[in-house]
Order: sequence, then C-alpha cells, then structure tokens
Amino acid sequence: MRCEDLSEALAGVADGSELADRRARRHVEGCLRCQAELAQHRKLLKALRTLRTEVLTPAPGLVAEVLASLEEAGERAAVRSLLQGRRVAYLIALGVAGSAAITGAGVAVLMARRSRPGHSRPRSGPPARSFPSRLAS
Repeated sequence: MRCEDLSEALAGVADGSELADRRARRHVEGCLRCQAELAQHRKLLKALRTLRTEVLTPAPGLVAEVLASLEEAGERAAVRSLLQGRRVAYLIALGVAGSAAITGAGVAVLMARRSRPGHSRPRSGPPARSFPSRLAS
C-alpha cells in the first residue's frame, strides 16, 4: 500500500467516520509519514473542538464600527454604480442642451439683425447697373 492511497482515508480514520482495513493499519504502523499525517489530523480536530466551545466577546463598540463601515462601503458602491450606469445618458443630455443653446443663440442673432432700423434685405434680381453699357461697333 502507498502513502498517496491512504492520504484521504486518514482524515476519516482520525475523526472516526472511517475504519482502516488490516492492510492500511499495517502500513500506518510501519510508515512514519502516515503516522505524522494521522497525528496532524487528530491535532486539528482537537483544536476545532476547542474553538467550537470557546465563546469570544467582541470589544465594546467593535460591532457598531464594523456595521457602520459596511454601510458606508455599501453607500459608496451604490453611488458609484448609479453614476456609471447613467454616464452615457448624462453625456447625451449635455450634448442636446449644448446644441439647443447654440441654436437659440443663432436664432437670437438673426432676429436682432433683422429688427435693426435701416437694415435692408438683399435683392433677389440681377444687380442694378450704374453705367450704361456700350457696345463696340
């Protein structure tokens, strides 16, 4: 029998959930590596049992501090998520508002020019001639 074959079974043997067959027991009796692994499993189980019965009381205010920091982190994440989701819509709205402002300014300038006294509209016909045309003969 090889150590690699017994490695997984040793944890079950240590906690009593598995029984080792005669070949496995003989291997462990003669193998220092498997004996050490079995001892480590038993040591770990003992430490876990101790932790199960030990009651720890938190320092005063520790629970409140942890809850406050969790709440703060959650709020930051929520705001960040909200801003990232609306970034495209925000940029589109800025573009539309900018276009509207430029269009409004252009219309205002045109209306101001037309309402000035003495402003004449350009004629649509051919230009007036100030000199008579001479035909060369």
